[in-house]
Amino acid sequence: MSDERRIFGTGLTTVAADGTVLDAWFPAPRVGNADGTTVATRAAGLQDAVGPDDRRDVRVEIVELQIDLDDAPASTADVYLRLHALSHRLAVPNTVNLDGIFAFLPAVAWTNAGPVHPDALDRLRPRLRAAGIQVAGLDKFPRLTDYVTPPGVRIADAARVRLGAHLSPGTTVMHEGFVNYNAGTLGASMVEGRISQGVVVGDGSDIGGGASIMGTLSGGGTHRVSIGQRCLLGANAGVGISLGDDCVVEAGLYLTGGTKVVLADEPVRADGSHPVVKASDLSGRPGMLYRRDSLTGTVQARRRAGAGVTLNEALHA
Repeated sequence: MSDERRIFGTGLTTVAADGTVLDAWFPAPRVGNADGTTVATRAAGLQDAVGPDDRRDVRVEIVELQIDLDDAPASTADVYLRLHALSHRLAVPNTVNLDGIFAFLPAVAWTNAGPVHPDALDRLRPRLRAAGIQVAGLDKFPRLTDYVTPPGVRIADAARVRLGAHLSPGTTVMHEGFVNYNAGTLGASMVEGRISQGVVVGDGSDIGGGASIMGTLSGGGTHRVSIGQRCLLGANAGVGISLGDDCVVEAGLYLTGGTKVVLADEPVRADGSHPVVKASDLSGRPGMLYRRDSLTGTVQARRRAGAGVTLNEALHA
């Protein structure tokens, strides 16, 4: 394995009473190998958290791991180290082997005191309530901010960004924005809509309120959608194709790969109509405006001149 594809981490893992590994936290993963210090030195600052937690019926242990990002995941801690690599910006989305990760990620009751095995939740509820411990969700993925604080990023609602999201400096995720694992931004971006698994958004782009970008999970197809630089995805719009740089999709318009699009700038044909193509034929083309004709309802594509949107610099500083 090459050093650039190696990730090493020392951290903490939470183990339930039945031996299920619930999570793993790696505070400072690094590219390459461990340094020449001892495990105890590398784990300094973590020792106080090691041991049993009777409230949650778990024990916390030191974990050390080195992985190759090109190899398939082999354990729960392995998956968590990959997700940490993405969120610590050691790797960008779609460059990490995540094959079969769901088999290694148990469903977890996420609480304000840490993970709990869901099968133990009802039994433990009296002591959890007495300790002021509340359940925030039941899921395979935790919140990003419980494990990583990405520098230079604003997240209005932490519950809407999963561990494994890759957020570049200058990114703002507003209250209704959502960023899944293995997805995110490659520069300063405004996110008020949904960035699905596998999707990357370029520098200076704005994903409008309620907008959705189609991912590849649960029947979303195989094309990994990307949004170029300085693009605007209007409020409640959506795309299932990639956008090149400086593109705009009109508010409320959803473009799937099979959407019929009129090329409004092309010369008319013998029957007086403009050429019509599938939206997938335009995937990745820069400088395009996608809109719906307010009289006919047809979806049109027009070429745009100049640069795309400009974000508020003070907002994203």
